[in-house]
This record gives sequence, C-alpha cells and structure tokens, in this order.
Amino acid sequence: MKIWNTMTCRLEPLEPLEPGHVRMYTCGPTVYDFAHIGNFRSYVWEDLLRRSIRALGSRVTQVMNITDIEDKILRRMAEEGRSLDEVVEPFIEAFFEDLDTLRIERAERDPRATEHIPEMIALAERLRDSGHTYESQGSLYFRIDSFEGYGRLSHLDQREIRDGARVDSDEYDKEDARDFVLWKAHRPGEPEWDSPFGPGRPGWHLECSAMSIKYLGETFDLHTGGVDNIFPHHENEIAQSEASTGKPFVRYWMHAAHLMVDGEKMSKSKGNFWTLRELLEKGHDPRVIRWLLLTTHYRTPLNFTFEALEQSTAELQRLDDLSARLERESGEEGRNEAFETRLAALRDEFRDCLADDLNISGALGAMFRLVREVNVALDKSELPLESRRVLSETMAAFDSVLGVLERSR
Repeated sequence: MKIWNTMTCRLEPLEPLEPGHVRMYTCGPTVYDFAHIGNFRSYVWEDLLRRSIRALGSRVTQVMNITDIEDKILRRMAEEGRSLDEVVEPFIEAFFEDLDTLRIERAERDPRATEHIPEMIALAERLRDSGHTYESQGSLYFRIDSFEGYGRLSHLDQREIRDGARVDSDEYDKEDARDFVLWKAHRPGEPEWDSPFGPGRPGWHLECSAMSIKYLGETFDLHTGGVDNIFPHHENEIAQSEASTGKPFVRYWMHAAHLMVDGEKMSKSKGNFWTLRELLEKGHDPRVIRWLLLTTHYRTPLNFTFEALEQSTAELQRLDDLSARLERESGEEGRNEAFETRLAALRDEFRDCLADDLNISGALGAMFRLVREVNVALDKSELPLESRRVLSETMAAFDSVLGVLERSR
C-alpha cells in the first residue's frame, strides 16, 4: 500500500516495523461538546484507512485518545458549575454512540487523558532532566530552540513558526512565543494533580505523546489526524517525544483536509457546523452521511451541502436496488465462469485503488461497473446460483471496507 506521507510530501510504501502489523495513532475528540460532522470527516476517513489496511492483508492496532482535560472543558465547568466528570461523561458516551451510528470501527484502545497523568509527568520529567524545559510561574515549558529540526512536518520556516505561535496561545507566560506548555500551574477552581513541578494539569500536546508511547512504543508506524493538527499539535508531539526518547517518533504521517461549508472550514468557532444528531433529527440516513464523508479523497476538501446528501442517497439507492433485485429474482443452478472471472478482476481493481493512497473514486468506479454488469447479466438470465454466491462474496469484500450496504450488518 502506498500512502502520502505529510513529512516527506510524497507517496511512499507503508512498510510497518513489524511486517503485517500496522500500529496507528489517531487524534481523538476533546469532549466538551458533541462532535460535528467536520470532525467525523476525519474519523470516517481513518476508518476507511484502517479497514483498507486490513483488507490488504495486515492487522491494525489503533489507539484513539480521548482528551478529557483541556481549556474548553474547564470553561464549560465554570460556566455550568459542574464537575469534570459531569461535563465530559455525557459527551464521551455520545461520541461512541455516534461512532457506532456511522459504522466506524472502534480502536483497540481509547485511553482517556486523565487516566494517564503519571505517564505524562514521567515524560515531562525526562524532558526537564535532559535540558529541554524551563519553569515559569509554576508551569513547565518546552523550549523549541532546544530541539533541532522543529517545523519539518509542517514545512514552516522559523518566521512562520513564530508568526503562527498565536495558534498555541494559552495565557501563560513563556520566554518565546514558539514555546509550548507541558505542565500548567494550578488555577483556582480547576482540577489539579501533584507533580514534581507543582500542582497543576498537563498541556494538551503532552497527552498524545505519553499515551501513544505507552501503547504503541517509542517509535511506531502511522499517526493520523486533520490538517489543522499538523501545526502546532503534531509538530509539538514530535519535538517532545523525540527529545525525550532520542528515537524517531512516527514513521508515516497522514492528514485529512477540512470539511467545508460554503467554502469555509466547518468549525464550532464559526458556528457553521452540524452535529450528527442534528442531521439525524432532520431525517437523514446515517448510511448516507457516512457515504458523503467517505466518497471524496481524504486529501481533497469536501464541501458539505444538503444537495450533496441527496446525491449520496441516490448513489446508495443503486446498491440497495441491486440487492433487492437479487433477492427478488431467482437463479438457475450452475455457474457463469466468464462472469466470475470478471468479478475477480473488479475485486482486484477495487483493492488496487485502495492501495494507491486510498483512491476512493477509483474503487467506487470498479464497484459501480460491477453493479451495471450484474444488472445486464440479470436482464439476460446469465447469473446462475453459484455465480451469485461469488457475487455475494465480492460485495461483502467491498463492504468490509466501505461499511454502507443496507444488508451488510
């Protein structure tokens, strides 16, 4: 399988450290609210990636973190007068319900940040002891100048990094705008944990490094996320991880483009977002929503419209109509070997497209050619029972990756 590696800006063969076993880390949700479908664009793509790797013959160990301590969560606690658990638990439950609704397979592990504070403190201590940090007003900071090569993932020069550092503003004093906080000093009303740096809580970037290293190792195969994670989050993950271990952190990086609404990124801050639950309340089929999020290549921005949902409905209906016709029209005994050979060729084409950096349009093209050819065969009464069994196996193989067929579950 070839994938586009953000680090090198080129297509590369995905060759895991352990042959036949891909270890993959996915940036998960910050659970201060319901995830919107812009978030699910990334999660659906990562599900396609996971399923495709497996369909192409490798097993996957995926870790998706749950950020349950973060500034937005603390603001909600203060605004509503509720505890940390009272704020996050409903949204954690809702997130997993939404994953199931969209037929997104669960990761092998979904660690919560608050359950891994000791690992984060240990990582911060290693960075402190190796001279990569400084303290200011009770907080511990990573000094960017101490890590050579910062910016190689985002391909930014030092001026761009400095100008873009406002993205990572956190209202804490630091020596350089580019530096980022590892451990935040305690503030009244916030949850706190004891640490060698004083009471406080971890910074967001520290969470992912500590949990990925714990479950996938100091060097692992694949890290995914949205393009908005590249800088500063993933850049900071690389710096703190490699500075602490002295080893390469991740071998391949993959990032999905934004979901757009009327040409703008869908986001809570802009107010131009839909949650999955809102779309379901409007009567939209979750299969159709999954299809819409799935069928544009992950590195291409996807513009969300209700007209696009209608088009997705029509495309899925073609698959449902074929399934209904196969159930309705009986076949004769025997087989059509020429047709089965054609099925095998289309199945190979589908797999080859997935192996080409998840070329979803090519894969779907192979599947819809199959739909057309099956309908022609049915019109001519040239689809006997044994060939129907082979067809059923082929469609099941397609849907093991796509996860959209009405009768697939």
